[in-house]
Amino acid sequence: MRGFRAALLGSALAIASAIGFNTTAMAQGQTLRVGMAAQDVGRLDPHFAVSTIDRVVVAWMFNGLVRFKPGSINPAEIEPDLAERWESSADGKTWTFHLRRGVQFHGGYGELTAEDVVFSLRKSGTAATSAFAADYRAIETIEAVDSHTVRIVLRENIPSMLGILTNYSGGYIVSKRAVEERGDNFVRSPIGTGPFALDRVTPNQSAELVAHAQYYRGAPQIGRISYRFIPSDASRDLAFQNRELDLNYGRGDQTWVNRTRQVPNTVVDVFEPGELAILHLNTNQPPFNDIRIRQAMAHAVNRSELVRFRGQDVAREAQSVVPRGYLGFTNDNGLLPADPARARALLAEAGHPNGITIRVIHTQLPEMLNMMQVVQQQLRRSGITLDLQVVEHATFHQQIRQDLSPMVYYSAARFPVADIYMTQFFHGRSRVRTPTAVTNFSHCSQADSQIDAARVSTDIEEQKRLWAEAQRILVQNVCGVPLIETLLVFARRDNLDYGYELKGSMSLGPLITEATRLR
Repeated sequence: MRGFRAALLGSALAIASAIGFNTTAMAQGQTLRVGMAAQDVGRLDPHFAVSTIDRVVVAWMFNGLVRFKPGSINPAEIEPDLAERWESSADGKTWTFHLRRGVQFHGGYGELTAEDVVFSLRKSGTAATSAFAADYRAIETIEAVDSHTVRIVLRENIPSMLGILTNYSGGYIVSKRAVEERGDNFVRSPIGTGPFALDRVTPNQSAELVAHAQYYRGAPQIGRISYRFIPSDASRDLAFQNRELDLNYGRGDQTWVNRTRQVPNTVVDVFEPGELAILHLNTNQPPFNDIRIRQAMAHAVNRSELVRFRGQDVAREAQSVVPRGYLGFTNDNGLLPADPARARALLAEAGHPNGITIRVIHTQLPEMLNMMQVVQQQLRRSGITLDLQVVEHATFHQQIRQDLSPMVYYSAARFPVADIYMTQFFHGRSRVRTPTAVTNFSHCSQADSQIDAARVSTDIEEQKRLWAEAQRILVQNVCGVPLIETLLVFARRDNLDYGYELKGSMSLGPLITEATRLR
């Protein structure tokens, strides 16, 4: 009998081993259900992931050479990721990164090597293959010293070398072989090294991810992620209340936060960075080629009223064309105050005594649409009528980059240094519909010399002075009208443990890591 039991136990253990049936495997069988305010994803090639929808999910699939400590956006807490260590020359222009060994790509694409890193960073720095190429213009050469060592040489110093190599934007490392094999299909079938791999995308329904069992930090405790596209706030909230979702993209307004906090077993996370919303005005085209019309727009906006609409817990007034808290930010810039009477007078001076109507393309993304509708009402008080052409979010991104809208409402966060924000949104090289385009919708270039000089300066006080001067020039020329900074908001079941304290996330959503679990 004892022998029979031993044999039975041995068989059971063999079966359990064969199917991975143990405590860890049970945890890895869990599915995290995430609701996102989206009709569909756009581009999952991380070097083209510009919308919040795409940024959130690519962060679960890719790594950088270095990373922000999970839950933090503090540059002082950047730590090793795919590179286990690095060193730089005394002049700060030569950097050598030593890669971890044994890091595996998804889908059987093999071990990460220096060749993949060189390929990825060259791809990031090329306008045809990256939306973030401008961030890498200071790089002179990138070379593989050996299979696990990469050397980067700069032609000029930049404010934060590690900042452009983090797990963010162009810093993500891709599989060279996968990009070359998959070509244009890579945007929907990406290959990275992160804790989760893309299984499939069902258009207008979901993106399904699976745990990367060979992840170098350890197999994830979550087995699958179902990233569901639910553009309707009401539908998404109802699904969360009915326990059909574990994590829900929230609305950055106080009413939503207060209501959701009352849902049983729910935690509402409000975290950095604040996304700065700006009305970018195309200074090359009518009507905004007339600075009086731009000044009228600035006077017609009431920022304190926008904050009251959103709520004190989730929003704060914008004070510059650079977000608060960024290195180099200044609010001593001459930002025009709300003054509807002055706005109407400026319109009359510009030949529009009876007001003006402006056709504007805008996204259907609920949070952005709601805020734009409030701005629309404010502008109407001053005689400015916005004819909103509402389109799907991915279409919005495509059309604004084609210069099809004279005004662009854009809400964004970037690496927290003034250089990157001003370079991407207000430098002449970044003008849309140019070979080096990024997100300069205003076509302003008046502060280029100050931005460029600050970037290469090795004197931090001189950098700050130049960045402040650049902000004053851009505000004076009304290249854009700063509105508000909205903090990020997600709701989760209280049994969802991120594995870290969430204070901030540069991917604009909670980072799901190997340590994340459903208790």
